[in-house]
Amino acid sequence: MFPSEFEYRRAESVEEAITLLAEQEGQTEILAGGHSLLPTMKSGLASPDVVIDIGGIDDLHGVDRGDGVVEIGALTSYSTVAGDDTLHDAMPAVTQAAEAIGDVQVRNRGTVGGNLAHADPASDLPAAVLAADATLHAAGPDGHRTISADDFFTGLYGTALDDGELLTAVEVPTHDIGTYVKKPSPSSGYAMVGVAVVIEFDDGVVDSARVAATGAVDHAMRLPVVEEELVGTTLDEDDISAAAAHATDEIEAFELMDDNQASAEYRSTLLEVYTEQAVTGVTDRSGTAP
Repeated sequence: MFPSEFEYRRAESVEEAITLLAEQEGQTEILAGGHSLLPTMKSGLASPDVVIDIGGIDDLHGVDRGDGVVEIGALTSYSTVAGDDTLHDAMPAVTQAAEAIGDVQVRNRGTVGGNLAHADPASDLPAAVLAADATLHAAGPDGHRTISADDFFTGLYGTALDDGELLTAVEVPTHDIGTYVKKPSPSSGYAMVGVAVVIEFDDGVVDSARVAATGAVDHAMRLPVVEEELVGTTLDEDDISAAAAHATDEIEAFELMDDNQASAEYRSTLLEVYTEQAVTGVTDRSGTAP
């Protein structure tokens, strides 16, 4: 199926993209890597009047490493994030999520910013940036602002970006201990359930834990009861199992997605199982809890 007719505009800078967004009437979509937008246009799920291509904006490409943070430009490809060995040490939960996306062609084409702005409920990166306590940078007609990952994902394909705003970068605090695991759909590779974990230890005891899931409900979300149960433990098998048993505590049964990929009941089971796997993966990758 071919997409309906639309007007194509190309922005050469963030400022030009914001201006073009403000000038348009009707439905407008941003084209980054095209991995998410183009299939939805071809299927008829999206029929924009105007498409603004931001793929040529150099300022949105690349990775900058600062003191305790990694800043990822919105147009940076998944493969750039997944293929940088130094990033694996600096933000393992995020790099593992990037590695889990699609195949080589998809990872070469898709962009970090496009993925997060699209906010697919079964995408991998949203859980990872939540667990990593990332900050998202946006630019719009009123200037630049930052949005906590905790506040960014608002519902099915919904984000905290305002009309006319553009996601420009993701700032990820460095973390030594983190992981991401998922149960992929056999047909699409998307997560039926995926779980990301970032943990900090103090003298062998969990000092803080952030645990986030994707694929379970209509947007990526943290699992606060699991986090609370992990704090103060040494992550032995009993600690992990006991915490994972609380994975669905704050999710109502009707909130769990129920579709042709997995039933709500199956997703509930997967969420507990993969939460346990993700936390266990933290100890496996470091040998033992620090």
